[in-house]
Amino acid sequence: MNFLGTEREVLEALLPGLDAALARHSLAELERPGGPAIAAFREAGGPALLVPAQNTGIGADPLQAVRLQRAVGARCPSLAVATTMHHFSVASLVETAKHGAGFEWMLLEAIVGKRMLLASGFAEGQTGQSILRPAIRAERRGGDVVLNGSKKPCSLARSMDLLTASVVMADDSGVERLAVAIVPAQTKGVSVRPFWRSTVLAGAESEEVVLEDVVLDPQLVVLTDVGADAVLDSLHIAGFLWFELLMTAGYLGTASALVERVLRHGRSAALVRAELVTDVNAAMLGVEAVARAMRESQAWDESLLVDALMARYAAQDAIARTTRTALEALGGMSFITSDEGTYLASAAAGLGFHPPSRGRMAQSLCATLDGEPLHVG
Repeated sequence: MNFLGTEREVLEALLPGLDAALARHSLAELERPGGPAIAAFREAGGPALLVPAQNTGIGADPLQAVRLQRAVGARCPSLAVATTMHHFSVASLVETAKHGAGFEWMLLEAIVGKRMLLASGFAEGQTGQSILRPAIRAERRGGDVVLNGSKKPCSLARSMDLLTASVVMADDSGVERLAVAIVPAQTKGVSVRPFWRSTVLAGAESEEVVLEDVVLDPQLVVLTDVGADAVLDSLHIAGFLWFELLMTAGYLGTASALVERVLRHGRSAALVRAELVTDVNAAMLGVEAVARAMRESQAWDESLLVDALMARYAAQDAIARTTRTALEALGGMSFITSDEGTYLASAAAGLGFHPPSRGRMAQSLCATLDGEPLHVG
């Protein structure tokens, strides 16, 4: 049994050659803007990972997906972040297809055949703003739907083929609801502006995507049942489940890369090394438990999402502990001669900045224990 061995076996089985392709490059090369990681992911067939087999995709189940994502995060943190947004978008599209008019299935097959990458324009990144209150608005104009607004940061902004975005749109009775819009990247009115200034996770291409009078066919905009009360429907529960688990697994992979360096270093006490492995693997077991429940359940509900959030917040704490201890175990010379350790620690801390934050969710999580609906905001 090797540390990260199971995860890398899954990665090789589902996306052959990707792990080796990433391992050929230094961490600095992989993490820079315009680096080789996203192209390697596309070449390995990564866009098809969560597309169902009946739509010519790989059809990975949740347990396979989180293990694969941990392996990716251990090689290239930026790729794990960027591809989580792609997978989340694909999973949302799969869920939409269950209730849609049929074009979604054709789109899923195009994602596989053309190896298309999906960026996610779901509300995220605005401090203090509900993640169910998008900055993009949609309105009906004649027989079209017109979008205006922007998403920042938006991973895969420069490599995307499609943007899937949450938007606010009035239904036939005039009530504002959330909708999901699918926007081809080359559509008139779509542009990308620089946004990400940090060198950490710069390879994820997290820039600002701007929509100015973007005209769409109404078939590309799907209204949901979610209104201003922020009570989730099945589409959003599925989306949040995939997002939380895949993002958590990716960041645990990044922390695991730091732990792996301690194991190879070999000069730390066995007790320290064992504690590091125990902490990060225990956090991953929590993620895997929810992934197994997703795989085995016919219906995903709020209780499963609560479990996913708890696993994610527990992982944040484990990441904070293990990265701090691992850096100390690597020692001063490692700190002086390479910035890889400090980079991985900084990148792994990024999990705490994704929605929904622990502070915003604390009251709602407690309320669910008294039988109230889960509110995410």
